[in-house]
Amino acid sequence: MIDSAVYRDGRRVASPATLAETFRQLREEPDGMAWIGLHRPTEPELHSLAAEFNLHELAVEDALEAHQRPKLERYGDTLFVVLRAARYLDAQEEVEFAELHVFVGPDFLITVRHGSAPDLSAVRRRMEANPDLLSLGPEAALYAILDAVVDGYAPVVEGVQTDIDEIETEVFRGDPAVSRRIYELSREMVEFQRATRPLVGMLHGLMAGFAKYGTDEELQRYLRDVADHVTHTSERVDGFRQALTEILTVNATLVSQQQNAEMRALAEAGFAQNEEIKKISSWAAILFAPTLVGTIYGMNFEDMPELKWAGGYPFAILLMAVVCTSLYVIFKKRDWL
Repeated sequence: MIDSAVYRDGRRVASPATLAETFRQLREEPDGMAWIGLHRPTEPELHSLAAEFNLHELAVEDALEAHQRPKLERYGDTLFVVLRAARYLDAQEEVEFAELHVFVGPDFLITVRHGSAPDLSAVRRRMEANPDLLSLGPEAALYAILDAVVDGYAPVVEGVQTDIDEIETEVFRGDPAVSRRIYELSREMVEFQRATRPLVGMLHGLMAGFAKYGTDEELQRYLRDVADHVTHTSERVDGFRQALTEILTVNATLVSQQQNAEMRALAEAGFAQNEEIKKISSWAAILFAPTLVGTIYGMNFEDMPELKWAGGYPFAILLMAVVCTSLYVIFKKRDWL
């Protein structure tokens, strides 16, 4: 147990050290309200609360196991609310979530935290500084908790907006690591969307029950304000997901264009290289012909035809010229030269 207090008319009248003492103090204050804050409670602690305040076993089971999606359920005259607080870790570009379970009854409010956020001690101090609001009962404390959770989303939204702006710059700069960054931030936005979107329906459900459960008009205004903030946050998160999807598409297009340009450059380089090889091969063939003739007639054999022929030398030169010219004409027609 982190903190426990009994309030009367919005002011703290007792700060019990144990759950048993809290139960006794609340019984002695017929018009009082108990606000009990727990962090990762044990099973006996929750079962003790369930027995004292008649909490539904399904809600107690959810609070013990955690890993629940945001929801609002009513069991008789008790509300069970699951919230997911968030804070943004800018260095890792991750959204850290913390689960919060709230039991709200006619004369009690119990918070069960499974994480460090939100700072419920600050929420309690805020409400204790405004006894007129706290005197409206457990629903007023629930409003303060909802408001703290929703206000905690604002820095997350701003951090994500900053990262998306940076990603857009990196995409058009051609940073090769940006694709992974887009994917990871998109995954964080999926989780953030799961935390914020259900809150819109939850708050509208609360507002739908204002008349039925006689919610104070001032408290109604506060809850409507939280609902407006939640709707705005949810819309921005939806926009972030859409923006990241579009950025990923643009990045894929730019990467494809860059790859096509590189392939085209390689193809052009290969073509130019082939042309050079053709020229070199053509000249090698042309030069090889006279070398072949000269090599044959340069052999020092006695019994070779035309060795004693007076026209042998001019004939050899003419033969070389004819072969070289013929090869040159053939290669030229084929655009090898």
